[in-house]
Amino acid sequence: MTIVAAKEMVQQARDHGYAISAFNTNNLEWTEAILRTAQAQQAPTIIAASMGAIKYMGGYHTVANLIRNLDQELNITVPIAIHLDHGDFEAAKAAIQADFTSIMFDGSNLPLAENLSKTNEIVALAHARNISVEAEVGTIGGEEDGIIGNGEIASVKDALTMAATGIDFLAAGIGNIHGQYPANWTGLKLDHLRELTQAVDAASGYKMPFVLHGGSGIPDNQIKRAIELGIAKVNVNTEAQLAFHQGLRDFILSNQDLEGKNYDPRKLLAPGIQGIETALAERIAVFGNGNRI
Repeated sequence: MTIVAAKEMVQQARDHGYAISAFNTNNLEWTEAILRTAQAQQAPTIIAASMGAIKYMGGYHTVANLIRNLDQELNITVPIAIHLDHGDFEAAKAAIQADFTSIMFDGSNLPLAENLSKTNEIVALAHARNISVEAEVGTIGGEEDGIIGNGEIASVKDALTMAATGIDFLAAGIGNIHGQYPANWTGLKLDHLRELTQAVDAASGYKMPFVLHGGSGIPDNQIKRAIELGIAKVNVNTEAQLAFHQGLRDFILSNQDLEGKNYDPRKLLAPGIQGIETALAERIAVFGNGNRI
């Protein structure tokens, strides 16, 4: 079994100029697709689950055990982390109890003092069990499981204060959003990202890994530049969902679902799952984290 905390793989990515893929899962087939792609690409990978996905899949222990069991049954040899994505305070504590190996406590919708206080508590609880912690300042535009962000750009001062809590990696709003990007989106604020990473690195005395949320739909050249400037973890969900939907839609609209026993969900879902694997392999190539064992 290759389940690990996320800290080491993300720190290595920051130190060596690439980014770890954080792929959200939504069910058993999705999890298998992520694991198969990670193995094929020899890419250390974070499997993330949102609060909504965890509820849909049956709960925190179910998700953690599913990933662990599939990791073992599929003979995965690359490092895999089990990550809570955008968890509130209670979700973060529940994921710690369920032995997730990485936690994102998202208190970005709270007053800064409360966000910092609760982050400190989560850091203490998680680090006592060798669980990595991610936190957020500013806000990521869009909505993620009830946490709504207007795309507030993170201030350098707030980033420095959050980094001082002892978190392992930091998500900071730099103009990125969840979901599909609108036509009038103006792009990542890369100059501001440079300010953030330079300030936090100087204060921390090492290269603090930064996280890019809303990675689906950002032009590849902007993602690559963001990685050069300190992004070491990129979250992807919508891109895989769109690929799954397109594969399934093409299969059904071509009436292949009416052939033989293609109504069997194992056959019906297969084109969508293949679409996920293709999309994730393309992301790994952009992020540069293939063959990093």
